[in-house]
Amino acid sequence: MAKNRLIYGASIAAALALALAGCASDQPSANNSGDSSSGAGNAAGATVTMYGTPIGDEAAQWEASWEAWGKANGITIQYTGDRDFTTNISTKIQGNSLPDIAVFAQPGLMKAAVDTGKVKPLDATTLSEVKKNFSEDWQSYGTVGSQQYAVPLDAAVKGYIWYSPAQFASWGVSVPKTWDEMMTLTQTIRDKTSKPVWCAGFNSGDSSGWPGTDQIAEYVLSASGGDTYDKWVSGDVKFTDQPIVDAYTALGKILLNPDYVNAGFGDVASINSTAFGDVAIPLASGECALTNQATFLQASFSTAKTAAGATPKVAPDGDIWAFMMPPVAGKATAMGSGDFAAAFSDRPEVQKVMAYLASADYANSLITVPNATFITANQGVDVSKEANPLLAGAITTLTDPQTTFRFGAGDAMPAVVQQAFWRGTVDWINGSDQATVLGQMQAAWVDA
Repeated sequence: MAKNRLIYGASIAAALALALAGCASDQPSANNSGDSSSGAGNAAGATVTMYGTPIGDEAAQWEASWEAWGKANGITIQYTGDRDFTTNISTKIQGNSLPDIAVFAQPGLMKAAVDTGKVKPLDATTLSEVKKNFSEDWQSYGTVGSQQYAVPLDAAVKGYIWYSPAQFASWGVSVPKTWDEMMTLTQTIRDKTSKPVWCAGFNSGDSSGWPGTDQIAEYVLSASGGDTYDKWVSGDVKFTDQPIVDAYTALGKILLNPDYVNAGFGDVASINSTAFGDVAIPLASGECALTNQATFLQASFSTAKTAAGATPKVAPDGDIWAFMMPPVAGKATAMGSGDFAAAFSDRPEVQKVMAYLASADYANSLITVPNATFITANQGVDVSKEANPLLAGAITTLTDPQTTFRFGAGDAMPAVVQQAFWRGTVDWINGSDQATVLGQMQAAWVDA
C-alpha cells in the first residue's frame, strides 16, 4: 500500500514541501479540529477526522483496523481517502481546513507540515507508546528537531529475492546467506540451465527506474551501513563517491550481464521496457529463477500462471517464495517505506486516537484485518497473529532490534535528485557510461 502512494507522490513532494513550509503558522484553524480549546476532558461520544491516501478496498480495510476500538471507546474515527492527498494536504493546511489527523507516506512532506507550526507534538501518553514500541530508526522519521510529531502506522519491506523452492530443490541449491553466495548461486543456476537467471522490470511510466534505484539503495545500505546511507541521502556522500560506485558496479555484474538477464523478456535493454510487476509471469512459469522486488510483488502472482497453467501458490513449500536480499557486509538491514499519522489537534479524543495508533493493541488489530496485507514495525506486535508467512517474516525483520531500517534513498532525497537518480539508472541499463551517469545524478543536487 505505502509503495504505490510513494511512487505517485514522490515527484511532487519537494515542491509541496516548499509550499507547506511557506504557510503561516500563527493563524487560527477555520474549524474546530485544530482548536485545542474545543475538547472536553471526556473523549467518549466524539468524532475524530482522519485524512489519508487509501480509497476503496484499502480504505475499508484500514477502517476495519480501528473499528472495534472506536466502538469500545465511544469515538468515531471518520476517515476520508484521497489519491490526491499529496497535493490537497497543502491546500488544506494553507486554507486552515484541517483534518484532526493526517497520514503521510513521505516523512519529508510530514516534516514540511510540521514547519508550518500547525502539527501538534505527541502528548506524553502517545510519546511513551512510540518510544516503547518503535525502534530509534522509526522514531526518527516522525521527529523534527527534538520533538516527536508522528506515529508510524503500516510499513512495506523491499529487497526480497523471489524464487521457486521446487526449482532450487531440483538444482540442488539452497538460499544464500551472503551476497557472495548469491553471486555463486547465480552462476551455478546459469551453468545448470544455460539460460538467463534473473528477470527485472524497471518500467513504471513517469517513475521508470525506481526498481533499479531501490536495488542500488539496498546494496549501499547493506554494504556501507546506516551512517553512510544517511549521508548519501542528505548529499554529504556523493553519487560519485566509492560506496555508490561500488553499488552500481556490483549490481552491474547482474543487470548488465546478458548471461544473467533478462529471463523471459529479452536482452539487458528489455529491463527498461518491462513493467515492474510483470516479472511475476516468467517467475511463476519457471522461465526466470530469481527477481528482486518488495513484499507487494505477491499480489502480481494472482494473475500469473505456472507451467501447468495453475495460479502459483506463494509459500515456503509452494510454487513461489522469497528471501531477504542476503547481506553484503555487517548486520541485517532492511529498506522500505511506511505511513505516519500526525495530528493537527490536541483535543483529548484526538490524542486518545493517536495513543491507540501507537499501541501494540492497534498493531495486532492492523495485521489481522481479513484479506489485508498490512505489516507493521511495532515491536509490541504478536507476529503469530499474522497468517501470511511472507508478511510474518517481513514483520519479524522490521521488529528485530538488530535490524537497521531505512526508507528508500530516492524517496528520501529531494525530488529533483530522485528524478535524476531514476533517469540515470534507466540510462545506465541502456548502456550509458557509469561514471557519466553518476556525475549527472550528482549534478542534480545543484537544483535541490
